[in-house]
Amino acid sequence: MAGSKHSTRGHPRTRGRTRPRPGPDRATLGIIGAICALAGFFVLGILLGPIAIVCGWFAMGRRWATGRIPALIAVVLGAIDTVLALAWIADAAGPGNGML
Repeated sequence: MAGSKHSTRGHPRTRGRTRPRPGPDRATLGIIGAICALAGFFVLGILLGPIAIVCGWFAMGRRWATGRIPALIAVVLGAIDTVLALAWIADAAGPGNGML
């Protein structure tokens, strides 16, 4: 049966397209970014906000793609986390709140 039509080699045009990509997939990065953004509202917003933005941006494929809701949530909430954390730091460093 060596001459049958079924071969184990596959179609030559699909050789490079079926390879799995290294690293986490985009859906996972979007979910991780959304979780970091939500956690950033409660603790370490200055750290978790930028992490959420980067994870969301990579989940969208480094462009504004449609249909990636967790990634969009991660980018927007991560930006809000970062701005609020910076405002909180600026308010804490204002006059009257120092040691003297």
